[in-house]
Amino acid sequence: MSYHGRRRHPRDEHERRETYETPEQKLRKNIIHYGEVDPVKELPRLADQIFEHTPANVPAVAEGFRIGVTEQPYKIPYYAALLRLLHDRPTPDAAPGSPSIGRQVLEDFWKGFQAFLDKQAWRETRLCVHFFAHLTVARVISVQSMYELLKSFTAVLDEFGVSHGRAAKAGLCAAEGLMIAGPAIKQDPSLDVSDIINALQTYIDSTRDAKTLVQPVVQLFTDTPILEHAEEWLDCALAALQTLNGSDFSQTADSYPQPYMASPPWTEEPFNLPGVLVPPEVIELDGLTTESGEDAQPKKEEWPQCYVRLFENDLTPDPTTPIGFAIRSTLIDIIDIFEVNRKDCARLLLEFPKWTLSGTFKPRPGAPPETPVEGKDWQLESTILETILGATFMLPESTYKAIYYIALITELCKSSPQTVGPAVGKSIRRLYALLADGLDVEVAHRFAEWFAVHMSNFGFQWVWKEWIPDLVLVSQHPKRSFMRRAVEFEIRLSYHDRIMRILPDAMREPETQVISAEAPGPDYEYDEPTNPYHEPAQSVLELLRGRAKPEDVMAHLETLRNSLMETAPDVDAVLRSITVQSLLHIGSRSFSHFLNAIERYLPLLRNLAAGQISSGGNANKEARTHIMSAVAKFWKNSRHMISIVFDKLMQYQIVDPTDVVGWTFTHCTLVTEGKYKATFNAFQWDLLKLALDKANGRVMVQRRKVAVLRKEADDKAAKAIAGESATMEVDTDARPDVIPAGESPQLTSAIKAFTVLTREQKSALARTLDGFVDYLAIEGASHKVREVITEHAWHNRANWEDDDWESWETWCWYRHWGRTYSPYLRNYMNTIGTVAFAKVPSQPDPAVELFRKTWNIATGQEV
Repeated sequence: MSYHGRRRHPRDEHERRETYETPEQKLRKNIIHYGEVDPVKELPRLADQIFEHTPANVPAVAEGFRIGVTEQPYKIPYYAALLRLLHDRPTPDAAPGSPSIGRQVLEDFWKGFQAFLDKQAWRETRLCVHFFAHLTVARVISVQSMYELLKSFTAVLDEFGVSHGRAAKAGLCAAEGLMIAGPAIKQDPSLDVSDIINALQTYIDSTRDAKTLVQPVVQLFTDTPILEHAEEWLDCALAALQTLNGSDFSQTADSYPQPYMASPPWTEEPFNLPGVLVPPEVIELDGLTTESGEDAQPKKEEWPQCYVRLFENDLTPDPTTPIGFAIRSTLIDIIDIFEVNRKDCARLLLEFPKWTLSGTFKPRPGAPPETPVEGKDWQLESTILETILGATFMLPESTYKAIYYIALITELCKSSPQTVGPAVGKSIRRLYALLADGLDVEVAHRFAEWFAVHMSNFGFQWVWKEWIPDLVLVSQHPKRSFMRRAVEFEIRLSYHDRIMRILPDAMREPETQVISAEAPGPDYEYDEPTNPYHEPAQSVLELLRGRAKPEDVMAHLETLRNSLMETAPDVDAVLRSITVQSLLHIGSRSFSHFLNAIERYLPLLRNLAAGQISSGGNANKEARTHIMSAVAKFWKNSRHMISIVFDKLMQYQIVDPTDVVGWTFTHCTLVTEGKYKATFNAFQWDLLKLALDKANGRVMVQRRKVAVLRKEADDKAAKAIAGESATMEVDTDARPDVIPAGESPQLTSAIKAFTVLTREQKSALARTLDGFVDYLAIEGASHKVREVITEHAWHNRANWEDDDWESWETWCWYRHWGRTYSPYLRNYMNTIGTVAFAKVPSQPDPAVELFRKTWNIATGQEV
């Protein structure tokens, strides 16, 4: 066999694929990568490169600035210094009197800022305001125009019905801009910075009630907005502004780098920022409403941003101080912007001191010693961990998926294990200590997840013996619950025997309830010959193993029903349990086995859910409850499998989300713990969230489907009208019968399905509220739900028993449900609230008052 033609060389392929960068692209790239080695030394060299580039390409330079400012916020002061240098020389080969290249770049940059503002890209807008504020201090931008720009953002706070998300973002634009530009604005006696500060204060006062529902550390007996172990972000901005204003903004130079101050004062005419009007919120209207007339697309409510504090102010900067806020704000921006690349994010976080003022952080091991600066000299790694965990534990939900923050911390540990590892350990210990001081149940849940995943990435190496003294606490104490949950998660990430080996002997004892003696697995109730229904169950199991047809299994079950009629007290319930557990038994080998078993016998399951065997019918609530209880009994030793099976049962419409919600409140503890409890725990929350997310997701998907079909119908109608118009223009005598385009069968069907799904969504939310009312607010509720919300009881929590902690946890999960599903609750509050609160006693009761107050905050009503 011979090869005809010239043999290709690998070098040829490389040359063919090599991309060529134009001079403009290289210049833009150099601007974006400016300062990677030494920003001060690179500054004049890059300025010269921009000046010498001929012909001058202002759009390319301005684009480099826009990308650098909005994607690398830690460089903003140095970009301001670079633009200041570009004002010193005119454009090469330009006519006398022409504006400098710096002025032209700034004019082009403003156009990009206006585009960000029009799109309501709030982060990019705020970072551009930072850039303008630094240029104001450098006297490149006029003080009056900068002040008017900041005032345009505070005007948003006075809008009628403004959402918290919009107000907070606009408020931060004004606050952070004033922190930086304050020294220049304060010098102008005609400008009053107190107008901006007072506008922020007025708005923050109006969010007082909302803050009580998103505190990471809970105190049920008080409604004070003062947060313990946490800071609300707008409050921090206001406190920092008030501190700066009190010192005439003399601390700004100690909080933000100002490299442009090294340039001679700018004496020419400054640039006047054009006036702006912040565009209104974009509200999507699709014309869909529910049967009761509510909006079908509830608007997502944004809550105050509360960040948990883990360390003292001498270890990490206080975010209520000017420099503390500046550092925390930049770190949060880095974490958010570089979510797309955690490796780069970890590198930039560890290099952050390079972009701060000298002495801000302790020098890293091996670095030249620096003279400590009084009031600073913080630990970088602890500051980074506190910022990341604060974002992770934000309530009701974090900005990004928890796995991003977990992976970022892992990447930091891999990059610098000697310095980041101890900071992680200190963070874990601090959070663990807060468990006994009221750490919110959702934060504790996320903490357990992070702890388990992080430990799995580093060989489960933890000083477990530190927690042995806490084994004497009552079983439902938050620390004991955390141990069980963390170990449960770790077993899922590894296997039972390995986790058993790493735990100290004291934690392996059965009475500690930290870990089970046997590996978690299925529990087939009818496996033992002593079970009275062992033989009928084995006969069903053999049919299923032999992949018998569903009709044959149905016939066999009918036969069993007749034979067991006289001996079984509730023969239908027994047959449902036998069938469901037998299906799960043959599907327990793997997830694919489970799916195959469910899909093969879907007709049988649907008949059982209807209360029948060989024929279908309408949904039977009792039958569906029996099916879910059978699942929970089978997987009671491996509870996450219950969630997985329930999810598939809802997917195949064997049960509805409302069924799962009802079972969670009435049967969950009875099946999984052996006795009914009028309390709510983390596992119940997982099931509740699964059901509500399923109901809400179905409505959202169907709404999009209706929108697409409606658009297609509108487009078809528009084309028909256009065709009729063209026909009439050609033949004016023609009188065609113009028939309005009606809804297509597909659209009609989709709208009907949408109506059914919204009814189901409302039903699931109503059943949830009804369940919490029964637990916490009715007259017959446990007296513990009233005791644990008092200040005296909370300060005596060291003596609480299991039922005290369970009642406190129930209150916390009710709060979390309210803030998590607030958009949907606000949409349906009149219909579902009226029915549920009809059972609530009208006489004064502290528990009822707290319940109503929490509901009113979640639904946006007056407290």
